[in-house]
Amino acid sequence: MGVDRAMQPATEFDPGEAQMVVRIMASDYAESTLFPAVLHQLRENAPGITLDIMNPSDVSFLDVERGKVDLVINRFDQMPQSFHQITLWEDSFSCLLSPDNPILGDFSLQTYLGASHIWVSKTGMGVGVGVDPSDVQRLGWVDTALAKLGEKRRIRVFTRHYQAAMTLAEQNDLIVTLPTRASWLKRDNPRVVVREVPFAIPPLELKMAWSPLLHNNAPHRWVRQFITGIARSLPSELPDEP
Repeated sequence: MGVDRAMQPATEFDPGEAQMVVRIMASDYAESTLFPAVLHQLRENAPGITLDIMNPSDVSFLDVERGKVDLVINRFDQMPQSFHQITLWEDSFSCLLSPDNPILGDFSLQTYLGASHIWVSKTGMGVGVGVDPSDVQRLGWVDTALAKLGEKRRIRVFTRHYQAAMTLAEQNDLIVTLPTRASWLKRDNPRVVVREVPFAIPPLELKMAWSPLLHNNAPHRWVRQFITGIARSLPSELPDEP
């Protein structure tokens, strides 16, 4: 949309006639779980709106502050206080592993700790750096929860891509612990099974944030409300198989 348009008073907006590009920074977790529904509804309600979805490493907080990026959708450890933000949903965690994984018959905290793990995460934004396996506080929700139990898992692979992590979980000696909505994407894959995490992890929050420069812009406001409505209409639990 751009700052110039954002600074112009826009009192009316017709999404059905709009022709514009909306630039959104989104994690691949959000891109995989939220945007299929967004795109489906967008084609019906605003076919002239094009989405430019960028990776977290493509965007800085300054880009968002200046209005060069319309929205950011991710999990954030920190965010500038000047940004507007809302929570789109909360999500629990699940484990994804091969049906041939030897611990599947006795899936407990102890067997979980004895297994090899795939770490996957990319919170915030900006260019990432290498992970220090000993820095538990920077490893995120799963490892922080284990640390509170006085435990530590054995991480063998670090990745920032959920799709890659879920594919790696097909190997019979690896486990990925990831947001539950992401695990639903593999529910029809016979090479993996989903199991509850054998310990408590606080839920994560998927947030949407934007610059105050764009807050009162009518097209931007419509897009925010549109995405929020879809996010909150999606089921929070996977329906039972018929």
